[in-house]
Amino acid sequence: MTNKIFGGVMIFLLAVVLSIGVRAEWEESADYPYPVPTGLKNPVVPTDNPLSDSKVALGKALYFDTRLSADNTVSCATCHHPKKGWTDQSPVSTGIRGQKGGRSAPSVLNSAYYEKQFWDGRAGSLEEQAKGPIENSIEMGNTHAGAVAALKKVPGYGPLFEKAFGTSEITIDRVAQAIASFERTVLTGNALTTGSKRRQESLLDRPRGLTLSFWKANCSVCHWG
Repeated sequence: MTNKIFGGVMIFLLAVVLSIGVRAEWEESADYPYPVPTGLKNPVVPTDNPLSDSKVALGKALYFDTRLSADNTVSCATCHHPKKGWTDQSPVSTGIRGQKGGRSAPSVLNSAYYEKQFWDGRAGSLEEQAKGPIENSIEMGNTHAGAVAALKKVPGYGPLFEKAFGTSEITIDRVAQAIASFERTVLTGNALTTGSKRRQESLLDRPRGLTLSFWKANCSVCHWG
């Protein structure tokens, strides 16, 4: 009985600490123009890359375009596919020429909330992250100049860039900004590890699941809010 009481107290305290932490560390952005799932706050949008329908549409086209890779076989969606939870459901990801990486691909879901990108946090923004795989020798195996040159050969991209940025100029920075804009719309809410009121209620309503997630099974190491 003592162990059960202690466990219940620990679960309650953890729920309180987590709920306070979520509120304290996040400031909602007034610049996010789209509705967000219940339980989530508006993602922060960089002042130098405001969201727009035209930029998101361009980013979506680029996200699924294999021509960003050196051999026209790999796109962002190859490793982060919407039908696979915005990842590839593989132990390690596969790049051009069947090369295997050293890590699994993290999901794009709710990546708009991450302060750091990649598993090791080496990118400080979605824009910076979007550039990395393009010139990674194992992933897309291209260069930034090569990717831009390939896009310039596609007649349809000029008008899309002009609509999104005001001119038809194609640069790697604009490519990254468009992809990042699209990724900021990939949101999901009301999960156990998101900062919603329902989450806090779930923490208290499902003590066995919480115990597994945060202690015995240690799910929270990889699946954190």
